[in-house]
Formats: sequence, structure tokens, C-alpha cells
Amino acid sequence: MAGIPHRFAWAACACGRPHVSGFVCAPEAPADGTGALGQAVNEAALRAAFPNPTMRRALLSAFGAGTLLAALESVLPLGTAREALAQPAGAPEKRDLKIGFIPITCATPIIMADPMGFYRRHGLNVEVIRTAGWAVIRDRAIAREYDAAHMLAPMPIAMSLGIGVAQPIPFAVAAIENINGQAITLANKHRERRNPVQWRGFRFAVPFDFSIHNYLLRALVAEAGLDPDRDIQIRAVPPPEMVANLRADNIDGFLGPDPFNQRAVFDGVGFIHVLTRELWDGHPCCAFAVPRSMITDTPNTYAALLRAIVEATAYSDNQANRREVAAAIAGPNYLNQPLTVVEQVLTGTFANGLGQVVRQPNRIGFDPFPWHSMAIWILTQMRRWNQLQRDVDWAAVAEQTFLALDAGRAMRELGLAVPDSPLRTETILGRSFDPRQPEAYMASFAIRRN
Repeated sequence: MAGIPHRFAWAACACGRPHVSGFVCAPEAPADGTGALGQAVNEAALRAAFPNPTMRRALLSAFGAGTLLAALESVLPLGTAREALAQPAGAPEKRDLKIGFIPITCATPIIMADPMGFYRRHGLNVEVIRTAGWAVIRDRAIAREYDAAHMLAPMPIAMSLGIGVAQPIPFAVAAIENINGQAITLANKHRERRNPVQWRGFRFAVPFDFSIHNYLLRALVAEAGLDPDRDIQIRAVPPPEMVANLRADNIDGFLGPDPFNQRAVFDGVGFIHVLTRELWDGHPCCAFAVPRSMITDTPNTYAALLRAIVEATAYSDNQANRREVAAAIAGPNYLNQPLTVVEQVLTGTFANGLGQVVRQPNRIGFDPFPWHSMAIWILTQMRRWNQLQRDVDWAAVAEQTFLALDAGRAMRELGLAVPDSPLRTETILGRSFDPRQPEAYMASFAIRRN
């Protein structure tokens, strides 16, 4: 697919909703669960039959994708092509792959799948490569130096919409890597200033502008009546540098990933103020991201890689496996952290830096399903803080960037439970978020930029 244009052109769809030209509405994706692979057949057929993009947009606007595909189906074996894609994948077209990752526990499934053999089990030879920061991950993924990448969940959305990059780059979340697993850590000198109302003038670090960390921190201080752009400072700092910046008094705290919250406690320079599961239980953080071209160019490789990641994610989620996983990823080739730090994060039994030992087994979880409701909430925050400077079709963008059908199919093959719908109502900072009514949610905020 050619990506999402900066200026949106709207086309009619058989579902009755307007969509951005080039998107194929989810109801028109095949019902057999082939997901993005099946959609790729539809998109390729439309491009081949109507190579002139102006004519194609005009026809989509006049008749809708459903009508055009039905007409093509009468003369082309589209159903056969979809069925072929739905069959068990053949040998991977490309076995030798490079995957970039940031050394944080959010990347656990991507990392542990290497030493614990999950990639090899699916016929792949994967090199996982430690990377310094999120901008580097993004740029190397765009340059195809990495075949796939560990990314923050909002990053493929921003890239696909052309936000923060020179032009739209179609990337997708094939699976969520982790849920929860983040915290707000404050410098020890702030033990008596734990109410966000008291944080005026604080300097906070987050991993990246396009991150759940940035959006949750902004939402939290805004609920306390502070403007996150005027009353506090928020700066992007690579996670491995957060503890050093806290120690040097360059920041007052950070909302960041583990193991660095726990490392701040281990080093005696900070305390864990709150786990982010208390702000939004089940929130996404990181994702396994792929270029959309991988789905069409090397579908067997994509399918094998997704199965390996989903299997590794399910294994990592099992509490009985957490110490084994911690031992596999703590070493110098991966997280390069003391084993006790990684174990405290993954097992959920940890010192909080305030003289207490906390037992929270759900401190971090691993659930691969990319809920569309997560993507829609991310879009509302991009719009709220003016990163996204135009209105979009929330559902269409979510469907195209969070590949719930593909993840669901891989989960089903492994005997995992798959939700009936990719939409659910979320509870975030005590507010109910209905992904079917994002405009009403947006209108409820007194502090916003757009």
C-alpha cells in the first residue's frame, strides 16, 4: 500500500463510512482471518486493474471498494488467492533477519526468542541488535537496515501518518510486546512531593515524543490542573540514560520503562512513585513492528516471524517462566543489567526505594493482541497535544496500523484465546474511554493544544 497522504482524500466505502483513499475497510477484509495478507490481495487487485491513482480514487469514491472488488472477483480468482494466504505458510522467503531492540524489559519476547530458540523453531535465523534510542530504531527500520523492529506502540501510527518523518512510511504493529511494565520514578529528594499538584517546575524524562509514556504523563499532570507544556518540562531521553540523568540532577523524575525504574532504586538515586498499571491497567507500551511491504513481499517470512513472536510472548507471560526468562535476557548481549534487577521487574516482587517490598505479579505482562481501542486512544492524544494537526478516520487508521486479525490468527494457531472484537472500553486515570466515541472523549478535556 502506498501509505497515507499528508492531505487526506476521502472515498466512499460499502460500510457506509468515509475512509481515506487507499485504505481498505476492515469489514471488507476476508472473514477467514487472513488479515493484512488478505487485504494485500484486495489492494494489489485494485492497483492492477486501475493503475491510474486518480481514476482509482474516483471509482472508489463513486462505487466503493466492495463493489469494485465484487466486480473483479467475477473475472479474477481473488478468493483462491485469499485462501492460499490462509493456508499454513510455506518456507520463509528470507531466513536471515535483523531485528533492532532497545535494552528494556518491554522487549522481552523479542530478546528471549533468540537465546531460547523461538526463532529457530520457526525456521528463522534472527540477529537481535541492541540499539541506542528510538530515533535510531526508526531510522534504521525505514532504511531497511532492520527487517523488523522493537518500537513504541505509537511509533508505527506516527510513521504511517507522516508525523515526525519526512513523508508517510507505512509501518504496522503486528503484535503488542508488553502491557504495563512502566513507572514514574522520582529523585529521592522528592519523597514529600508525591502529589502531581506539587510538580510545577519539575523536569521529567520520557523515552520518546511518540510514546505511551509521554501521553500518560501529560494526561496525569493535566488531571491535576497543570499544563504539561507550560508548568513542567518534558524531554525525550533514551531509557539507558535516564538513571544517570536522575543521579546528575538533570531531571526530577521520569516516566519510563524497566529495568531503569528498578535500577534507580538499586543504585539508591530514586524511588518508584507509581506503577503505570495504576494509571491504565493493561495499557500497551512496546510493539513488534514491521514495514507493510514485508507482508506482501515475503508473506511466509512475515507469518513465521509473527508466530515466533506470539509464542515467545505467551511463554514470557507465564509467571512460572519469569525467572528463566530473566536469566536469558539479563546478560551483556541483551539488557546488560544485574540479574536481581531484572528478576524484580519480571517476578513483580521488588523494593520500591521507600523501604518497602512490594508484591505485584502484574507489574508487567505480555499480551500480543493489538487492540484497536489502544490505537484510537493513542490517536486522541496525538490530536490533543497537536502532534496530529488534522482530523482522521480513527477506526480506519487503527485497523491499518494495529493488525489484530493477523495477531489473532497466530494466537489461535497456538491455542491462545482471541477476543471477539478488537474494540473494548478502557479505564484510563479513572475515566472511561469508549473507542467508538473518541470525539466526545476529546471534548471532555479542558487542557489541550489543538
